[in-house]
Amino acid sequence: MEKRQKAPQERDLNGAMLEASCNHVGSTGDAGIDKKLLDLAMDIVGQEKACLLAEMMVTAVRTAKGTTSFSNFKMMNRTLKEMRHANEVFHPYKDRRKVAVFGSARTKPEEEEYQTAVHFCEKLTELGYMTITGAGPGIMAAGNEGAGREDSFGLDISLPFEASANEFINGDQKLIEFNYFFTRKLSFVKEADAAVGFPGGVGTMDEVFEALTLIQTGKATVYPIILVDAKGGDYWKFWERLMRDHLLKDGLISETDFHLFKVTDDIDVAMKEITDFYSNFHSYRYIGDKLVIRMQEALSDAKIAELNEEFADIIKSGVIQKSGALKGEENEADIADLPRIFLRHKRRDFGKLRLLINRVNGV
Repeated sequence: MEKRQKAPQERDLNGAMLEASCNHVGSTGDAGIDKKLLDLAMDIVGQEKACLLAEMMVTAVRTAKGTTSFSNFKMMNRTLKEMRHANEVFHPYKDRRKVAVFGSARTKPEEEEYQTAVHFCEKLTELGYMTITGAGPGIMAAGNEGAGREDSFGLDISLPFEASANEFINGDQKLIEFNYFFTRKLSFVKEADAAVGFPGGVGTMDEVFEALTLIQTGKATVYPIILVDAKGGDYWKFWERLMRDHLLKDGLISETDFHLFKVTDDIDVAMKEITDFYSNFHSYRYIGDKLVIRMQEALSDAKIAELNEEFADIIKSGVIQKSGALKGEENEADIADLPRIFLRHKRRDFGKLRLLINRVNGV
């Protein structure tokens, strides 16, 4: 088994962990209530999180006092509760790398796609990764079966035509019930360190495009997206032709967007795509206008020079430089000793950023 790499504990969907400020708390419209809420927040969580908690409470009060209908008020409340519960379930496993697995609920256990998903998730577990599925039948069941109950999560969605989660995750403490697809998809993208799509229908396409869109636009950090056919299958190969023959040909996407995903019918190639990505690269985050890339091993000066030449087009100003931990990374003390490089990133062309990570990994 490869040495298990500790996952970063701080994650968000902006690629930048923006600090909360009391300047953004806002007002309920009543200065007395505002002060009570801030004092209450300070008593509950202390100064570090008080302003953010106060802002959330101000939002709730303004929603209750405003023009929001009762049904929308209930929806907002349930949304927050689902996000809170999901966070509590994932929190004990925050140090573990996880892979989201998507695919059809209609795939039968005897079909090759099902068995391919089982074998792939078995390999994930052997390498120390946990698996996240949608908890349903088909490919989702295959993912939980292959990973095993101990090393998998199930993000179930309440639907009128599916009675319960699959037998491999049903009853487990890592099974999470969602009422809304959007909160479920948020957990898939936020908690995963890679995403793997097996053949599926509208839901699978939705999940794959959600991850791809958020990464392409920089709203989620870059991670591997692998689209896996059964041996000799052409489901994802046809999808890639559609992307090239229509979206790329019509100028609707860029050639570098194709660095953001990989299509294969070989589970060893799919696995290598994930393990190569984390072979030296650890994580990245933005500190102001600086993109800080953390690694297992430092890069040579010659390698830095090569990166500056190849990736000058995504640098806003200056050059790529070596660095230790920057001011602003204090909340990640457990990885403070990792070597770093930083650049002032233009925050566009994230396919090219994926290529930069490949070069950091020697690929």
